[in-house]
Amino acid sequence: MEQITRINHIGLRVRSLETTRDFYEQLGFEFIVGPIGPEPVAVMEHPSGININFILNASVDASASNVLMDLPEKHTGYTHIALEIDDLKAVQQQLADLEVTITETVELPDGAVLLFIRDPDGNVIEFHKPA
Repeated sequence: MEQITRINHIGLRVRSLETTRDFYEQLGFEFIVGPIGPEPVAVMEHPSGININFILNASVDASASNVLMDLPEKHTGYTHIALEIDDLKAVQQQLADLEVTITETVELPDGAVLLFIRDPDGNVIEFHKPA
């Protein structure tokens, strides 16, 4: 379909608006609106234009695993979001300052580097520094 021009937003199911908002604000996202709608949904947007809709109806069971990433069975679905960065060392330092654990670092053969973290609900976020 040639009419598709870009990704409009990403939807993530989360348990707590307050916890989610605090975490994503540390990553530079700004709160736009919410909760709204029947789900309900809250919207945050990064100055780069990346928009995330947080669906606020996840189970409150804090011990629940990310069924797409943490279980031996491999279910279909979106596994993570990848945010492109232009300064690897600065992002590493900011994550350290925020006490956010980098769960995995991958260096690709072309020199690209990928850092992975988890949000408070276990959703995976990749920081992608191209070669």
